[in-house]
Amino acid sequence: MSTSPDINICDAAIYRDGGILRGLLDRIASVATRPWRIMEVCGGQTFTLSRYRIEELLPPGIEMVHGPGCPVCVTPAHIIDEAVEIAMRPDVILCSFGDMLRVPGSKSSLLRAKAAGADVRILYSPLDSLKIAADNPDRQVVFFAIGFETTTPSYALLAQKTVQAGIANLSLLTSLFTVPAAVEAIKNDSECAVDALLAAGHVCAITGTGQYESLARRFNMPVIITGFEPADMLLGILNAVEMLEAGTSGVRNAYARVVADAGNVTAIRRVAEVFEHCPNEWRGIGTICNGGMKLRKEYEHLDAHARFNLKTDAVRHTIEHEGCIAGKIMKGLAKPCDCKLFACRCTPASPEGAPMVSAEGVCAAYYRYRL
Repeated sequence: MSTSPDINICDAAIYRDGGILRGLLDRIASVATRPWRIMEVCGGQTFTLSRYRIEELLPPGIEMVHGPGCPVCVTPAHIIDEAVEIAMRPDVILCSFGDMLRVPGSKSSLLRAKAAGADVRILYSPLDSLKIAADNPDRQVVFFAIGFETTTPSYALLAQKTVQAGIANLSLLTSLFTVPAAVEAIKNDSECAVDALLAAGHVCAITGTGQYESLARRFNMPVIITGFEPADMLLGILNAVEMLEAGTSGVRNAYARVVADAGNVTAIRRVAEVFEHCPNEWRGIGTICNGGMKLRKEYEHLDAHARFNLKTDAVRHTIEHEGCIAGKIMKGLAKPCDCKLFACRCTPASPEGAPMVSAEGVCAAYYRYRL
């Protein structure tokens, strides 16, 4: 695997250098001879594309397709409903990352539950919930564990430390997603025409490149491991266009300063000890085989869903807000401006869909930088 020749992005001072960026844009324009659709999966990359207006600077015919985005965007409404139900119990302290509080469920959100008196606490590290549980032995502490492969290792560590410390009043409400499975589902959808993929560098820093090499072979497409600065994005796009024009497939690592082929071996091992693959529902996309992670049998006693005897069948039958087309947007079938709610009924201050809630959601990025 290699990056494009003559481009060596290793100095932080040049990530946003105008001359470097213009040079990359000129290279892309000189290579591209036909239209190509390139999908970036990660919301952080979508944010960069919008903030620096990169899509508007690309040559005609090079279209960026915005993928699922971030875990906040794809956590289904029924999981939010479950979190709210748990949080409203008087004996519960529900802990979460801050960006989950405003995500709408079918009827409410954790922010509204907090306003109604629920003990909902924002944490910066899952491990902080260990102290909360130890300090409140008469209450149940639940950590709302959502995320892609980047955060799953921290939840695995939390589960292991909970068991090691013998803490009986801490559990996890999980909504964990695996990105390669979503990419496969999108590629298998006949409506989703994607020629190349920009894979999220921070995910690959954990998992390594092996799963994407398999995807590239199966779908005969280029996959570029890409970072998040403007120069990273343009380098990833350049690599994708070069491979598409040459008719080649495979994986190129354009983020070698962070990503090793083998990934983070310690994190991979720890996750495998605590979690296993399972089908999972992605908000707006549907259920994806092996698209999620669940606690292994040895850690099932930490599953908040089972501990609180939540009735899954009752809460799964929830619908998105009428008119919201977040699912189509996250599959690359529509743009935020195609949604009749965008910037009218749906804004960051009053979001109807998850992609408007998260700072890395495509709707929020469009609203902030392209409206």
